[in-house]
Amino acid sequence: MPIEKQWVILEQGDPAKVELLSTALGLSPVLANLLVQRGIETPEEAAGFFNPSLDDLHDPFLLKDMDKAIDRITRAVAEGETVMIWGDYDVDGTSAVALLYSFLRRLGHENLMFYIPDRYTEGYGISIKGIDYAKAHGVSLVITLDCGIKAVEKVDYASSLGIDFIVTDHHLAGAELPHAVAVLDPKRPDCGYPFDELSGCGVGFKIAQAYCQRHGIAFSEIERLLDLVVISIASDIVPVTGENRILAYYGLERLNTKPNKGLQSIIKICGLDKHTISIDDIVFKIGPRINAAGRMRMGEGDEFSGGHSAVNLMIERDEDAAHLFGAQIDEANSDRKTIDRDVTREAHDLIESNPELKRMKCTVIYNPKWMKGIVGIVASRLIETYYRPTVVLTLSNGFATGSARSVPGFDLYGAVESCADILENFGGHMYAAGLTMKPENVAEFTRRFNAYVEENISDHLLKPMVEIDSPLLFSDITPDFRKNLLRFQPFGPGNTAPVFVTYGASNRGDAKLVGAEREHLKMDLVQREKPNTSIPAIAFQQPAHFEWVRSGRQVDVCYTVVENHFRGTVTPQLRVKDIKPVL
Repeated sequence: MPIEKQWVILEQGDPAKVELLSTALGLSPVLANLLVQRGIETPEEAAGFFNPSLDDLHDPFLLKDMDKAIDRITRAVAEGETVMIWGDYDVDGTSAVALLYSFLRRLGHENLMFYIPDRYTEGYGISIKGIDYAKAHGVSLVITLDCGIKAVEKVDYASSLGIDFIVTDHHLAGAELPHAVAVLDPKRPDCGYPFDELSGCGVGFKIAQAYCQRHGIAFSEIERLLDLVVISIASDIVPVTGENRILAYYGLERLNTKPNKGLQSIIKICGLDKHTISIDDIVFKIGPRINAAGRMRMGEGDEFSGGHSAVNLMIERDEDAAHLFGAQIDEANSDRKTIDRDVTREAHDLIESNPELKRMKCTVIYNPKWMKGIVGIVASRLIETYYRPTVVLTLSNGFATGSARSVPGFDLYGAVESCADILENFGGHMYAAGLTMKPENVAEFTRRFNAYVEENISDHLLKPMVEIDSPLLFSDITPDFRKNLLRFQPFGPGNTAPVFVTYGASNRGDAKLVGAEREHLKMDLVQREKPNTSIPAIAFQQPAHFEWVRSGRQVDVCYTVVENHFRGTVTPQLRVKDIKPVL
């Protein structure tokens, strides 16, 4: 049986403010309440929220060192220097590299190359191998994206070889910044940029914006790159607020109307070319395919290898070549899903066969045969079942290495950091981390990590929570309600899709289980207050209440309202997050 979820109804907005917005904007009180809950309290603020403007993007030169970065890039372009664009192998890193590479190529700069480190032989960030490669190929300037903020020694090494670095990142800085020509990071302590939640690709976009401002180039020249920015915002799970909301809004517009050739190939492969693409579509369909390139080994050493293939996809200008890259990446994603499924099953068996491990408040498991590129996914899947801090380790290059994931409210980074003296290296944040250790230290790490979690986690954090914005009647889900609800998009962290609750719903006996393993519950629901109002609903991965629902007995449901596209017809559908039988 799944873990029972606790439902928490969020504090409702001030009634006077809700009424003001409802009257002034012609919104239902439920939707006006959503605005107030999001800190939007006046019609003017609502107008800005519903109508994001590119004119409201911040001046890129507010980023510390941006002037130095543009000076150095300008000189490199003017003198025809060989420039390397360097990024991480995930979606944010590869899309950032594709963005800046495409921008400089469009300027006519020919001496241009990019570099994505190999996940298995180099790992994350700046590597000596990559710097030596740059030196061997006559590179005089390296621009990093989505990495490098802590690479002090590596940047010093590059400097000793006569290679300049411009470091751009969006992660927390260490005690010392790299000694680069410029260090751009909205999170560096001495940076006064008004918005510090840009994605790595978002920082890359600000470089392009600054270059255009400096040289009098029309903004339309970089507006075409916003499809890459929204891919990064959605996939890197940064807040969709402030400047990110503007970038995501116009990025989605570009993605839906005129995406670049590579993204268009993935959109067609995903079957997303027949309806409006949303942030969810990027998170669950487009992003995982691009990520798969860096997770899987795709013909090491050729143009399809690792994260390089993802960049090649996103910079490709020929439709046929883009289709080839898209097909290769889709195949890698299919392989990734098979391995992911097999390893997740093995991990489940490992936990279920060990009563002591099953009772613990966290999970630490190690299997030297598992693929390094998918352990983070497996850790997330295990949390879906056991809902507790989780570390999944495998063996790579002689070291036990892996990923850690947390549950909301628990500082995972603190737990990993408490074991720092037995780790070779680690990094991350409150909810996700990567770590490496000697294999002989796995047992001691497991003991100490378990002890830390046992001592520091509260029991209520081990029970999943559904935050509910507001109660709602099915009869309130009118065409006008749905139209105005769409205006709240794009959804994401900081502006999540509203969750509603309806009490006393029931099915008239047509509920059924669907999916390859009959794992999803599909049904039409009616409500006792309005028995003539019926609405379709789907509860993914929730077969447990099938018999109860089909019997017609009442349930309380919490859900988001989505648009279901089928054969050219658009209808409302409830995407059910949880079901509670009414006893």
